[in-house]
Amino acid sequence: MPREFSTVICVTSAQAHRQTDQHADITGHASSCPAVSDSAMDKPSAQVIGLLHPGEMGAAVGRCLTDRGHTVVWAAHGRSPATAARAVAAGLTEAGTARQVAEQAQVIISVCPPHAALDIAWAVHGFTGIYLDANAIAPGTAREVAQLITANGGTYVDGGIIGPPPFPEKGLSRLYLSGEHAAAIRDLFEGTALEPLILSGSITAASAVKMAYAAWTKGTAALLLAARGLARAEGVEDALLSEWELSQPQLAGQSERSARSAVTKGWRWVAEMEEIAQCMAGAGLPDGFHQAAAEIFRRCPRLPDTVPGEETTRAVLAALTGGNLAEPA
Repeated sequence: MPREFSTVICVTSAQAHRQTDQHADITGHASSCPAVSDSAMDKPSAQVIGLLHPGEMGAAVGRCLTDRGHTVVWAAHGRSPATAARAVAAGLTEAGTARQVAEQAQVIISVCPPHAALDIAWAVHGFTGIYLDANAIAPGTAREVAQLITANGGTYVDGGIIGPPPFPEKGLSRLYLSGEHAAAIRDLFEGTALEPLILSGSITAASAVKMAYAAWTKGTAALLLAARGLARAEGVEDALLSEWELSQPQLAGQSERSARSAVTKGWRWVAEMEEIAQCMAGAGLPDGFHQAAAEIFRRCPRLPDTVPGEETTRAVLAALTGGNLAEPA
C-alpha cells in the first residue's frame, strides 16, 4: 500500500450512534447541529471524518475524502460565507461547532494556519478518535498537540502537506505521515489526488519534512523580496533587474510571483516562518534567517489577487522599506 504531508486537517472519531444534541463550543457558545445519518455510519468502508477547517487547502483535502465515499463534517459555527461556499462545493456536511464535529467523527483532520494549530486541538479536547494534524508546525509544536490529544485517550498522527490544493489533478500534492497509526490515515487517502507517504523515524517526522521543505520554498521567496527591496531603497533596482536579466533571468519573474503570494498568503506564512525558526533553533541551527522571513511577510500588505502584478510588486517593496525609496539610478 502507498504512503505523505500544513496543511492541517483534523479528523476525529466518535461512537457511531452518539446523540448529537446541543454542545457548547470552546468559547462557550451553544449551537445545534444535524446528526450524521445511520446509513453513513453503517457503510462498511465509509467513515465519518471531521475537517477543521475548509479553507482553500482544507476544502480540497475534504473533497478527496468525499469522492471516496466518506462523510466529511465541518464546524460551520462562526465561519465566513466564503468558507461555507467551499464546504458545499467539496460535498461537506455542516456540523455546528468543533465540539459537535468531535461528537460525530471517527477521525479529525486539522488543516489550518500554523498559529491556530494548538487552538484547534483544544477545541476538540477530549476527542478519543484519530487526530491528524496536517499543519505547517515545528516538531516541538506537534508534540504539544499530540500531548493534548493523547492525554484524554485520543490517537495522534502527524502530517505535512506539500504541494497545491489536491484537486482535481493527481501527482502534484503529497501528504507526509508519521506515527504508529499513520497507516489508518494513509488508507483514507490512497488513490486520491493527495498521495499519502508514511515516514519512518520519530512521531513528528512529517512535520520536520514540511519545515525543511518550506524553509527553502518560502524562505527564499522572502529573501528575494528583501534583495529587491534593498535595491529599490538604494535607487539601483533598474541596475539589479538588468543584471538579473543577464545572469539570473528567472529572478525578476520569480520576485513578482513572490510578491503576489506575499499579499495573498503571506499573513499565514508569518507563523510558519516562526515555526521554522523554532525548528532550526531546536536542531542547533541559526534561526535568524526565518525570523527575518517572518518579518518580511508581516510587513507585506494584504491585497486581492485582482490587483495587477506590477502594482502588487510596488506595494510590497514600499511596505518592506517603509516607503523610503531612493530615485532610480
